[in-house]
Amino acid sequence: MAAEITQQAHTSTFPVTSGEHWIEALDDGTHVLIRPLQAKDRQREIAFIERLSPQSRHFRFLCQLKEPSEAMLDQLMTVDQRQNMAYVALAHVDGELQEVGIARYAAAPRAGECECAVTVMDSWQHHGLGRLLLHHLIDHARAQGFKLMYSIDAAANVAMRDLAQAAGFSTVRDPDDSSQVIHRLSLA
Repeated sequence: MAAEITQQAHTSTFPVTSGEHWIEALDDGTHVLIRPLQAKDRQREIAFIERLSPQSRHFRFLCQLKEPSEAMLDQLMTVDQRQNMAYVALAHVDGELQEVGIARYAAAPRAGECECAVTVMDSWQHHGLGRLLLHHLIDHARAQGFKLMYSIDAAANVAMRDLAQAAGFSTVRDPDDSSQVIHRLSLA
């Protein structure tokens, strides 16, 4: 719940991080650390998925999922920063540094295209976190030479529709499944 989120006035409370990272303020002034997903984040990723509401897990995986399998976790944790990239958002919640959002892409079978997903913890939604994560992901995909980014989502996922629209994606119904939509963004 929003009341459980610890507002951070200074950024010195985040662990020392080397490499690419940002400490950014959300719309409500809360600070988050955004950085590439690392192998050491595996337990945080499990906890993040388990803390999502059933609806958020369904929107993220397009199926009902109680907990991720080891094979799924292996796939989610595979980040080579070229063909597969993920940015994680970390924040202090109840005295613990927790994953509160993640944005990722994976190269698609068609050359120059990548599929993306953005997931934000339910209590952290509507504060601009998804927008920040997606912005970093788009910039990275462009820098890696991708020409098109797309996301396949449940048509009922209004939050993703609004985020995609705000980021300039176009949206069409999935011709193979009327319960889904496809958001596309030219990166060229």
